Amino acid sequence: MLSLTRLIEKKLQEALEKVVKGQSDQSFVSEINCNPQLSPASKPEYGDFQANCALSLAKPFKQSPRQIAINIVDQLHKDDTFLKLCKPAQIAGPGFINLTLRESCLIKELNDRFIDARLGVPVTEKTCLADSPCQVVIDFSSPNIAKEMHVGHLRSTIIGDSLARVLEFRGYPVLRLNHVGDWGTQFGMLITHLKDVAPLALQQQDALELGDLVAFYREAKKRFDTDQLFQQASREEVVKLQRGEEPSKRAWTMLCEQSRKEFQKIYDRLDIRLIERGESFYNSYLQEVVHDLDSYGLLVIDDGARCVFLKGHKNGEEHTAPPVIVQKRDGGFNYSTTDLAAVRYRLAPIPQGDGAHRVIYVTDAGQTSHFAGVFEVAKLANWVPEGARLEHVPFGLVQGEDGKKLKTRSGETVRLCDLLDEAVERAESDLRKRLIDEGRNEDENFIQHVATTVGIAAVKYADLSQNRNTNYQFSFDRMLALQGNTAPYLLYALVRISGIYRKGGEHDLSSEGLHFTEPQEWALIRELLKFDEVIVLVEEELLPNRLCNYLFELSQIFNRFYDQVPVLKAPKKSRMSRLALCRLTAETLRIGMGLLGISTLERM
Repeated sequence: MLSLTRLIEKKLQEALEKVVKGQSDQSFVSEINCNPQLSPASKPEYGDFQANCALSLAKPFKQSPRQIAINIVDQLHKDDTFLKLCKPAQIAGPGFINLTLRESCLIKELNDRFIDARLGVPVTEKTCLADSPCQVVIDFSSPNIAKEMHVGHLRSTIIGDSLARVLEFRGYPVLRLNHVGDWGTQFGMLITHLKDVAPLALQQQDALELGDLVAFYREAKKRFDTDQLFQQASREEVVKLQRGEEPSKRAWTMLCEQSRKEFQKIYDRLDIRLIERGESFYNSYLQEVVHDLDSYGLLVIDDGARCVFLKGHKNGEEHTAPPVIVQKRDGGFNYSTTDLAAVRYRLAPIPQGDGAHRVIYVTDAGQTSHFAGVFEVAKLANWVPEGARLEHVPFGLVQGEDGKKLKTRSGETVRLCDLLDEAVERAESDLRKRLIDEGRNEDENFIQHVATTVGIAAVKYADLSQNRNTNYQFSFDRMLALQGNTAPYLLYALVRISGIYRKGGEHDLSSEGLHFTEPQEWALIRELLKFDEVIVLVEEELLPNRLCNYLFELSQIFNRFYDQVPVLKAPKKSRMSRLALCRLTAETLRIGMGLLGISTLERM
């Protein structure tokens, strides 16, 4: 319904401009904002749209909002194009203008959806270099080398993947970057410890598993914190690594490769595509960052460190924010320097960089201040091209049902592989019980496929259906329920709808045309036509829960339609039209869930 909304908004604006120009007092006309303030109607009985512009014009016009609304409606009713789209406008209350689309207009839109594999979602019209769609970079997941992925990586990984899918569907070229922690002082510590206790690991392929590396990390950290000689050796090892000495570089490469193998197992299970570009990639650009900032006069020496001091605001008053440290007093660099180098590279034109015009960082809310500082420095250094956007997509914590940070019973951080294993095991247990209750005999391949699909889908959807800005409580029982706003509910709804359509058999609408008479049919049609607007909204707001809420609402409206209106037993003309709605509903659910990164099923 996106194109209809835009056309109606245009017609309203034209009518409003005519009303403004018709005012006897023209002294204030140039200051009037001719925004029709069009929005979806708050209740079905108010129609499809509501325009509230008359209320804001009462004061400058020195007229009642209702009289202004009457004047706007008079202009609308002189517009033949508007009257072909909408029934005569209605005025409610003090001056709200309610608009209802004509049924012929809705059916035309519906017919267009049946022949459009994109279900009405337009390819973006935004173009940049050589009139091509603007490049988008999404930075997400970002685990650390020599550490296992834990539940804290879950939100970044699946939120980032969903946003990438939506933006790709809209036609943007998306660079999915995994900014892994593969550099820094911790590698000096790990390499030193590795050389001491497992020298053979440097000579044998696959000599360590990630579990060994995690234990190594803890042991190395303990030695670093308590042994000054080990601490000094670790610092020297960092220097050797930075100089590219072969033994140190080989140890570093081995640690990275072992970690990547384990990370990839998780990504394969979650169906995540990423291009790794670790912190080490930006090493050669760090000095250029310092040079750029210095040339703009942004660097200040503070206690031997080179910093950028930014102005902030608190309680309406300007204050000095914490400095962004670019180079430490010992000459070393830190996370801020690497992130500045990454911003600079991502926004730089091709081939000097990625040529991005929108860069999205999906990290926990605790890094909000860090990225605010990095983005501000990038703007001051003139790295951000006109029209380009730097956006931080923050998310809250994953909590246990007790409202505290999700931990194992022993107090450890929950490993992501363990969490996914348990989700699949619980889904399998629920499925086996249901099959027994229903007297169904299914083979093991079916059971394993359904359990895996449902378990992974449940974990993803439980996260994505929450507003990412808030913490959410993780509950296997809630996320695996067949009722409520859950992945199993949507998967079951899709299987059910597809089954109805298949039972109806093949049919050709071209000879009969669409025919609808029931309010439940029109309610479903209107919901189906909202899909394009929802996708564009997610693109702009970067909130996947908008799509989840839409799919859940669509499935509920379909269930009301199917429960109250006969489909398979309806007269032929109505039966064909209602089966067409079943087909379109199933396709909308399938594409929508795919954009969330959720695989669907033919049977459950």
